[in-house]
Amino acid sequence: MYYLFRKVIIAIITWMRSTIHLIIILILFSLVACSSQSDGEEPPPSGINEYLNNVGSDTMVNLALAWAERYQQENPQANISVSGGGSGTGIASLINKTTDIANASRQIKPEEIENSQANGIDPVEFVVAKDAIAVIVNPNNPIDQLTLQQLSDIYSGKIINWKEIGGEDRPIVKLSRETNSGTHVYFLEEVLRLGMKDDKTLFSTDTLLLPSSEVIGAEIRTNPNAIGYDGLGYVTPDMKVIAVSAGVGEDLNYIYPSSETVNDGTYPIARDLYMYTAGTPAGFVQTYMDWIFSKEAQEIVNELGFVPIPLP
Repeated sequence: MYYLFRKVIIAIITWMRSTIHLIIILILFSLVACSSQSDGEEPPPSGINEYLNNVGSDTMVNLALAWAERYQQENPQANISVSGGGSGTGIASLINKTTDIANASRQIKPEEIENSQANGIDPVEFVVAKDAIAVIVNPNNPIDQLTLQQLSDIYSGKIINWKEIGGEDRPIVKLSRETNSGTHVYFLEEVLRLGMKDDKTLFSTDTLLLPSSEVIGAEIRTNPNAIGYDGLGYVTPDMKVIAVSAGVGEDLNYIYPSSETVNDGTYPIARDLYMYTAGTPAGFVQTYMDWIFSKEAQEIVNELGFVPIPLP
């Protein structure tokens, strides 16, 4: 009986050892398999082999999203990530090497170029569309037209009531984009300072700095005292667009923003829209930039209310 019991115990121990060895072998096999996949020997098929990050101007974000969506529909292997945050954010991302393309509604500044080059980046500029900055008010506001000088005086705080420029006896509520916005910078330089490089005029301290075009539009729709400015592509029928004149004295020719008045140079608050790459584009970035300058991509520019660039 003792010997029979001993044989049973030995058999059980032998079986347990074999099972443990088998488990260890299976674990080791799994680790080797995972390791080989992580080393790229047998990557799982994802269907995505082209990736591009695109950051910057809030003025351009809807256009950039529309471009990316169309391109990805036609090229399923591509993945294009688009986000806003402002022109300054996009250029900072390019300098920090966290984006492939920076969108900007203003030109890159000399100090930004210096910072880029100090970080080993040589920014290359592309004009990808044009835009008019529309001056907008509530539809109930009787004012139809303003000069650049009047706009400068409004936003710098010299004119504070609509009755001073032929409107109702109401305080003027000034709306602006935040300082990181390329639209804010352009409006400051070309409207408040009337394009004079040595002028130091600033926005009045009671100007409301708002984070996006959508927020400005929402305030304009509900506030009869408000005045704002925005890219033409963000203007909707429930806003009133003001005609603007760059003239003085009796030489006043008031112009509304449109593709035609931007292209013929008669609307005074118009600008180029930019994309910046880290050096001369190559690979997928080059392929995508080439498509941006195609007839198809520029038709999207027109559909969204911006102004296409002339193509060869």
